[in-house]
Amino acid sequence: MRLQLDEYAYLNTPLHRWDPRYKLAGFMILIFAFSFVHSLHLLPAMMVVSGALYTVSCLPLSFLLARLRLPGFFLLMMAVLLPFFSGQTALFYIGPVAVKQEGCLDLLLISVKFLCILTLGIILFGTTSFLTSVKAMRALGLPSILADMVLFSYRYLYDIGDKLKTMETAMKLRGFRGRDLKSVGTLASLAGTILVRSYEQSDRVYRAMILRGYGQAGGAGVGPRRDEFQACPRDLAGLLVFIAVAVLFVVAEIYLP
Repeated sequence: MRLQLDEYAYLNTPLHRWDPRYKLAGFMILIFAFSFVHSLHLLPAMMVVSGALYTVSCLPLSFLLARLRLPGFFLLMMAVLLPFFSGQTALFYIGPVAVKQEGCLDLLLISVKFLCILTLGIILFGTTSFLTSVKAMRALGLPSILADMVLFSYRYLYDIGDKLKTMETAMKLRGFRGRDLKSVGTLASLAGTILVRSYEQSDRVYRAMILRGYGQAGGAGVGPRRDEFQACPRDLAGLLVFIAVAVLFVVAEIYLP
């Protein structure tokens, strides 16, 4: 199975070698610190930190851009709405419509925070295999049922996507184009078929897991082994550096005008 988010997890960089538990904790602390920032003066520092970490990860730039494409539609909607409807101070006019200063600044803040936090998330899950990340979550205390739900949701998103592409190809071969309102009913039937097939497959997978001892003492899905991860002082030092950077952002946010 080839998972798209961790296709470069095999690289050998300090971030790839970092213990997944410390890496998960460090990146989450930094992400929360970024989300706490509201001062425009800290945006360049956030971009520098995110860019430096992405450079260290050695992930291709195309990898980042491809995964920013869909979330970028959210920014596009914000760019359309905020400059025109947020604030009172007019910067300039586009015909009869005023572009507001407060809206532009809000758009800048939201865009930079959004891109920096998303970049950190991509680095976090792009430098570790997704299965290892889930094991690290369980080692940090995430209930096993939630960890399994995360893993299966991620796994079967791609499986459902493959089925959807197969069905779309079959529909196109039969002359379906989907360019008018009459095709809404067909698309609704397609979504319903995908939903029913996904439910049936999840039921089959669950029954197969139960037969193999899932959820029982000594069976599969009990929890990670104690020797699953081996941390060293370097891993702890990396976590302390991330905590120090996060604290600097929080303190600067509190004391900057």
